[in-house]
Amino acid sequence: MTIEISLAPDEEARLRDRAAAVGQDVQTFVRQAVFEKLDRPTFAELLVPVHEGTRRSGMSADDVDALADQAREEYWAERRADQNSKS
Repeated sequence: MTIEISLAPDEEARLRDRAAAVGQDVQTFVRQAVFEKLDRPTFAELLVPVHEGTRRSGMSADDVDALADQAREEYWAERRADQNSKS
């Protein structure tokens, strides 16, 4: 398959610079970038185990939201405590 894309001159220059920086021609660099993107799991795919675990646990959506809120609050409380101890 051949794909054609249009790049602004500054984007093309950045692409050429990046490829050269890793010792690749532009075609090889772009091809590698595309395959890296294709091989990376989607966010939905990453969350499959979480959704499956939640389903098996019997937790409701509200339970999950409450748990996430609690974890977020604990995280920020720890961050504030760390910042205050450094002051």
